[in-house]
Amino acid sequence: MSKKQTNDNADRYKGDAGNFQSLESDDGPGPMKSIEGWIVIVKGIHEEAQEDDVFDAFSKYGPIKNLHLNLDRRTGFVKGYALVEFNEYTHASDAINGINKSEGICGKKVQVDWAFKKPPKKGALKQTKKQ
Repeated sequence: MSKKQTNDNADRYKGDAGNFQSLESDDGPGPMKSIEGWIVIVKGIHEEAQEDDVFDAFSKYGPIKNLHLNLDRRTGFVKGYALVEFNEYTHASDAINGINKSEGICGKKVQVDWAFKKPPKKGALKQTKKQ
């Protein structure tokens, strides 16, 4: 690295340029809010399910802010998962509990969980010896 490159890097990180913002955290594991809302992932959706089927199943737990139901380009069928976003934590939590206990969507049982989770505290996982 030349002297000019070293000086450029020193100037680049003067002041607050090297300090990055982060979202607030209570340092415990659990669900994590995205920038705009609480996102849940739905796995195991029937390949012939429609967006309306997923919307109807989740809308009874609260207003849905956004819904992504991805399709396979080749077949046009659902890939088997969806992302559902709620504004409120309570609505998302109710949807997770309610849908997991229900008969599912289009007659097929689905698994619903938080899309984003906080990692456990550093050092919280204990090392185990291999036998």
